[in-house]
Order: sequence, then structure tokens, then C-alpha cells
Amino acid sequence: MVGQLPPESTQQAVGYPSLFLLVALGALVPVVPTGAVVSSAAVVALHQTVPMSLLFVFLVAALAAFLGDVSLYWLGQRGVGSKNGSKWLERLRERAAPDRLARAQRALDEHGSAVLVLSRLIPAGRTPVMLACLLARMPLARFARADAPACLAWAATYQLIGILGGSLFDEPWEGVVAAVALTVVISGLPMLWRRVRRRGSSGGQHA
Repeated sequence: MVGQLPPESTQQAVGYPSLFLLVALGALVPVVPTGAVVSSAAVVALHQTVPMSLLFVFLVAALAAFLGDVSLYWLGQRGVGSKNGSKWLERLRERAAPDRLARAQRALDEHGSAVLVLSRLIPAGRTPVMLACLLARMPLARFARADAPACLAWAATYQLIGILGGSLFDEPWEGVVAAVALTVVISGLPMLWRRVRRRGSSGGQHA
């Protein structure tokens, strides 16, 4: 039928805006597993014949993450500069455990804004570092310059996870399941390691 979009074109017309919205929303409100979203999108792109699908996934994910981070930082800055604070700043404080915030502040003092790149790659590492930057009164422009390569590295990492998962299977849905599973495992490793360390410390104190 003349004028009817091929299935892959339809997927792209819906998929890229959805990817952008989900990643940007996940940067603002941590209810969306953005890493899994990017990995799943990479699997779908891997199985498409449209040229540069993977490149588009990478660019859309990185841009959405960057705009989400900068928007959240701007909202947090308003809270830092206000006598009454803001709900966004309070939410950041609630999501950053005191010990992790202290480590983030030390890392920021020692390594400067370069620590933002590492924080984006460590599960649950973004919030403490962003809060440390806010409390240190880092200007928005400086934060944005440091956050740009962090978002590029983050998008590339989770896209590679998707490519790895997708390359193992012929069916896209199988690759999506594998990519999501890999993302969940990678995201859970730091938390598991911290629990093991705490139990080891507690056992050593009671010995």
C-alpha cells in the first residue's frame, strides 16, 4: 500500500521519542530503569536493517540523560539558593545515604568534576555525586561540561550490554531478556558487595 510505513520505520518513529522520554524521566525521577531501557533499545536496533540505528540509539540516550541531569541539577540549585529549600533537593538528600554522600564529597575534593564520569557508570552513584556538587555550589555550566562526557560513557556502556545480549540470540525478544538480565546483575553487584563488606565488618567486631 502506497504511503504505508515499513515496520522498522514505524518502530523508529515510536521508539526514539519513547527512548528519549523514558531516559530523561529516569534522570529526573528514579522510577525508570534507564540502563535496561537503553540496552533493550540497542538490542532492537541491532536486529534492524536501517542504517545507523545503533548510532541513533546512542545519541538519543546520551542527549536525554544529559538534559535530564542538567534539569535536575538546575532544580536542585534553586533549592540550595532558597531559604525554604525545594522538594527536588530534599529528594536528592533522601536518595543519597550519608556515608555515600561523604565519600562523594571526598572524591569531588580530590578529583574535581571528573568524578562525574565514574559516578554515571556506578549504579546509584550519580545521586550522591550530584548532591555533593550542589552542596559545593558548583556552577551549572561547569557541571554540564563534566556531565556531557559522563552521559556519553553511560550510553555507550549500556548500549554495549545490549549489543552483547542481542548478539547471543536470533530473536530480538530473547536478546532483550538477556540484556535486561545483564543490566540487573551489573546494577545489583555494588549493593551485594556492600552487604558482604558490612557483614564481614560486623562479624569481625563480634569475633
